[in-house]
Amino acid sequence: MRVDIRKLLFMIILLAIGLYINSLAQEFKATVDKTTVGQYERFQVYFTFSGSDISGLSNFRPPSFDGFKVLSGPNQSTSMQIINSKISASITYSYILQPVSVGEYTIGSASVVYDGKTYRTSPLKITVVKGTQQQKENTGIDSDNLAKNVFIVAEANKSRVYLGEQVTVTYKLYTKLNIASPQITKLPQYQGFWAEEIDPSQTISFDIGMYRGERYRVAVIKRVALFPTKTGVLNVTPFELNIPVIIKRKRTTNDIFDEFFGDSFFGTTETIDYLAKSNTLKIEVEPLPSSNVPSSFNGAVGNFSFKIEVDKSNVKTNESITLRMTLTGSGNIKLLKFPEVQLPAGFEKYEPKYYENINKGTTISGQKIAEYLIVPRTPGEKEIPPVEFSYFNPSARKYVTVKTSPIKINVIKGEGEYVPAIAGNLSKEDIKLLSEDIRYIKTSNFNLERKKERVEIHAWFWISLALPLIALFTAFGIKKKQDKLYSNIQLLKYQKAEKAARKRLKIAKQALDKNSFQEFYSELSLALYGYLEDKLGIQKSEFTLEKAIEKLWQKNIPEELIQKVKTISEKCEFVRFAPSGLNSISANEIYEDTIKTIVNIDSLLEKKR
Repeated sequence: MRVDIRKLLFMIILLAIGLYINSLAQEFKATVDKTTVGQYERFQVYFTFSGSDISGLSNFRPPSFDGFKVLSGPNQSTSMQIINSKISASITYSYILQPVSVGEYTIGSASVVYDGKTYRTSPLKITVVKGTQQQKENTGIDSDNLAKNVFIVAEANKSRVYLGEQVTVTYKLYTKLNIASPQITKLPQYQGFWAEEIDPSQTISFDIGMYRGERYRVAVIKRVALFPTKTGVLNVTPFELNIPVIIKRKRTTNDIFDEFFGDSFFGTTETIDYLAKSNTLKIEVEPLPSSNVPSSFNGAVGNFSFKIEVDKSNVKTNESITLRMTLTGSGNIKLLKFPEVQLPAGFEKYEPKYYENINKGTTISGQKIAEYLIVPRTPGEKEIPPVEFSYFNPSARKYVTVKTSPIKINVIKGEGEYVPAIAGNLSKEDIKLLSEDIRYIKTSNFNLERKKERVEIHAWFWISLALPLIALFTAFGIKKKQDKLYSNIQLLKYQKAEKAARKRLKIAKQALDKNSFQEFYSELSLALYGYLEDKLGIQKSEFTLEKAIEKLWQKNIPEELIQKVKTISEKCEFVRFAPSGLNSISANEIYEDTIKTIVNIDSLLEKKR
C-alpha cells in the first residue's frame, strides 16, 4: 500500500513539473532589425510567440507606435519544426515603421492571450538620428507624397437643404499609384440623418478623371442618400480606408547589374499600408416653412402622387372589399406615413398589409402601398369621403396637397345576418324592435307544485361554474396586457425585436444557401441593425452604429459582445470591397456569430429589465 502511494505522489510531482516546464516553454518577445535608424529610414519590428502549441492563441494587441508611421502591418507568418520528436511552433506579427522625427522613442508592450493567460513583450528603445537628403530620396515615399497621390474625396450634391430633403454624398478614391484591395478602417457617421446606401457594388471600377487640374485614376467607392432629421449644421465624419500601396524600390548602388534588374521589367516592389481619410462634410439644414402648413402634412418631403381605390363598388353585405392606398414619387418615401381613411357607418376595417418597391438610384424613389380589408355590414348607398395627403416640395419651396375623389359603394343586402360583438357600438340599422323579439311566459292554467326530492349538487357543477369565471379573468388579464403593449409602440418593438431578427436571419440563410453573398450580407446587417433599433429604442431615422454601441455601453453589455457587433458590421460593409475573399465557410462563421451575438445580448438585456 505504501508503494502505491509513493508511486501516486511521484506521478503527481512529474505531472506538475511537466506542466511547469510547458508553461515556461511559451514565450512572447519583441525584436527589431535595428535599434538606431535614420530619420527617413524604414525598419521592421517583430512580435513573436513561440511554444509547443500555438492553437490556443488569440486577441493579439499591438502597441500604439507613437512617434512612428505604420507603413505596413500587421503581417502574420507562422512556422513549425520537429527536432528529436519534439514539436515547436511560432507565430510572428511584423510591422514596417518609419520615424516621424529625430529623438529617443519607446515602442510599448504588445499583448496576446494564450489558453486564458495574457503574455506581454518588453518595451523596445529606438534611437532616431538625423537623415540625409539622399536617404529621403532612396525611400521613394513619405506621407506627404502618398497623400498627394492616394486620397479620398467626399462630395455632396447640396450643402444647404430643407429638413427631410435628400442630399447625396459620393465618396471617390483618387490614385496615381498601383494599389491593392482596400480595407475599411472606419465608416462615416451620419448623426442627424436617415441614411440609405445607393447602388452598392461588389467591385471597384477605375476610370480616368481630373481633380484640381491633375489626371488621376478615380473610382466611386460609396454613394449614400441622406435625409436630415434635425435642423442646424450637421457633420458627416470621414470615411477611412487602409489602402495597400505598391511601391517600386529605387536603385541604391551604381552597380550595372542593379541598374539592369532595377528597370521597369525586373523592378522590385513592396507593399505598404496607407491610411486614407476623406474630408469632413458640413450640411446646413433649414427648417420647413412654418406658414401655410396643411393640416394633413405629416413630414413628407419630395415630390409625390397619391391615390386611393377599391377593387369593387357593388357588393353584398358581409362581402369583403380591398381598399388600396398608393404613394408614388421621390424623396423620403421609406419614412412616409399613410393618412387615415374615414369609413362610413356600417363598415368594419381590418389591419392593413404594407408593400414597398424602392428604387435606390441617384434619387431615392419608388412606391409604397397599404391594403385594407373592409367589410360592409349594412346595406345602402355608402361613400368613402375624400382623403388628403400633403407634402413639401423643396424644388418649388411650397406645400402641396393631393385630394382624392370620394368613392361610392353600393351595398345590397346579402344572405345571413351580422350580429355585432359589442352592444354599445350599434348603428341605426343594427337596432331591432324589442317588442318583436320578446315573448312573455304564460302563467295561467298551470298547477305548480314543489317537488320534495333531495337535490344533490355534484362537484362538476362547481367546476363548470368556476371555469367561466377563471377564463373571464384570464382573458381580461391577457387583454389588459395586450392593450398596454400595443399602446406602447416602443415596448411592442422591444418585445418582438428578437423575433423580427430571426425572420431576417432566416432570409439571410436562404441567400447563403444560394451562394448569393451580397444579398446574404445585406440581410445579415439588416437583421443586426433592426434588432438594435428595436431593442435599444432607437428610431430608424436616427440609428447609427456608434449610437447603438453607446447605448450598449450604458446597459453594461460586456466589451467582447460590443466588439462582436463592430466586427460583424465591418465585415458586412467590407463585402463590397473584397468580394473575391468571400466563401461559404467565412459566411457561415459570421452567420453563426451574428446569431450568438443577438441571443447573448438579448439574454443580458432581459435580465437587466
